[in-house]
Amino acid sequence: MRAHPTIDPNDVAWITEADMIEVDRVMIEDLHIELLQMMENAGRNLARLVLDLAAPTRVAIAAGSGGNGGGGLVAARHLANAGVDVTVTTTRPGNELSPVPAHQFDILQRMGVPTAPTIGAADVVIDALIGYSLRGAPSGRSAELIEAVNTHAATVVSLDTPSGLDVTTGATPGAAVRADATLTLALPKVGMRDSDVVGALYLADISVPRSVTAAYGSPAPDFSRGSVLQIH
Repeated sequence: MRAHPTIDPNDVAWITEADMIEVDRVMIEDLHIELLQMMENAGRNLARLVLDLAAPTRVAIAAGSGGNGGGGLVAARHLANAGVDVTVTTTRPGNELSPVPAHQFDILQRMGVPTAPTIGAADVVIDALIGYSLRGAPSGRSAELIEAVNTHAATVVSLDTPSGLDVTTGATPGAAVRADATLTLALPKVGMRDSDVVGALYLADISVPRSVTAAYGSPAPDFSRGSVLQIH
């Protein structure tokens, strides 16, 4: 297991869902840093963390239809490129994903990365089902896959937040993934701070400028030591 540089929880700003929506708006509308770029950074860092934590030979990715799922699909590509046996399970068919995740799914299909209707044997399961925009209790296919993740014997790593966790309140209004580790993006979310479903908490650089993150009160995270930091 490769250790990552640490950051004290009191030395970083903890933000709400509304704050993160505004960060994304500033990135896309004001700075013209596109979702595709942020998604690539998130997925690449997620793949790196999974390799560092577990050195797996088999990884299963459970991906939703939105941006969080797209980050998981980017991680699938990077893991496959690293020689890991990767399988992807999605909440919707590839042609029903939102446009940017659909682009990532198309790349995986062209690479020959397999998909499966259920989460199969794996050393690590990546939870990329639901991001910070939780709307009530997960239902349908998302709830089904959350249950499958929670009953799997593998190490579970969540992207941005464990699916089913309200990142502002810390509530779990329904089924929620119980992660062994979570890689949150840009800044940690306040609802994760005392949550018992987050596991070890890591923070990833997705290219949000320091001027943007510093606006939330604490010094901007120092990613000069590495693009993934452990909040500890």
